[in-house]
Order: sequence, then structure tokens, then C-alpha cells
Amino acid sequence: MTEQELLSALQNPQTLNTAFKALVQTYSQQLYWHIRKITINHDDANDVLQNTFLKIFKNIHKFKGDSKLYSWMYRIATNEALTFIKQRAKKCNSVTEEVQQQILENINSDVYFDGDAAQLKLQKAIATLPQKQQLVFNMKYFDNHKYKDMSDILETSVGALKASYHIATKKIEAFLKNN
Repeated sequence: MTEQELLSALQNPQTLNTAFKALVQTYSQQLYWHIRKITINHDDANDVLQNTFLKIFKNIHKFKGDSKLYSWMYRIATNEALTFIKQRAKKCNSVTEEVQQQILENINSDVYFDGDAAQLKLQKAIATLPQKQQLVFNMKYFDNHKYKDMSDILETSVGALKASYHIATKKIEAFLKNN
């Protein structure tokens, strides 16, 4: 099913449920890993993924087609993950960066983390970046998103994304050399 066929089925009340199941089946793994890179923790990523699909289901009728359906869903997933991190920080009376550091410090006890020491070191380096640079780096480095798609998802210019990615890679290189 093409994206356009899927979208048509999603906007038809008679085929909505079947089409939504197909949407979840098609995109859940990609969205999960995108969210997981933001929340770091498996259980948190699953919670945010559920919230993301709920929001998609409730708002699919509002999708205008100005961007790809995929980009629209990634934007929702990104916003839901960032909101989750901010809410957790607020509950802990700390800032977002501190919460992400705490989560990262507990990553070794996460039974779903199967990375080696080098992967853990890279994750720690990424965690030192400002949130926007983390997003840009993860989307480009791990997911190999095109800058145009990232621009649609993050609602920023391609030039700003390229600059953020370049700065992020330099900061990560410096962290890895010094630690």
C-alpha cells in the first residue's frame, strides 16, 4: 500500500481501523527507535510510542498532506518524546539535561540495551549535546535521514540542520578523544 493509499484509507471512517493497524505495523519499529534515541529507556520509549499512535489516531483527520505522512508522524513522535523528557524533569525538579544524564547512567541495568562499551561511550557523548543537536545527530547518523525530511520533521531550515550536525559531530569527536 502506498502512502497515498494508506492516507485515503485512514481518512475513510469505514476503513480507518484496518488502515490504522497497517500504519502501526509499518511504522512502529522506526518510530520506536527514533523515540528510544530520545528517551534512552525501553519502557519509556514504549509508553511514548503508545502516546504517539494515540495522537496520530485522534488527529489523522487533521493531516493536510503538506508534508509526507511519515514526516508528520515523526514530528509527533519527536514532540511526544521531548514532552515526556520535560515532564520527567519537572517531576524531579531538575532540568532536561540532568534527567537524560540520570537515564543514561542507568542504561547498563536496562535489559534491552545490548550495546558494548564503545556504544555506551557514544551514547554518553550524545547525551552531552543540547537537545536539538542530539535529535539532528541521531536522525542523520543512525537513521540516515535526508536533510529535507529532517527539515519537515523538525520544522527548521536545511542550513541550520547541517550546521547543527557539523557542530554535534565535532563535540562528539572531542568527547570521545578526551574520555
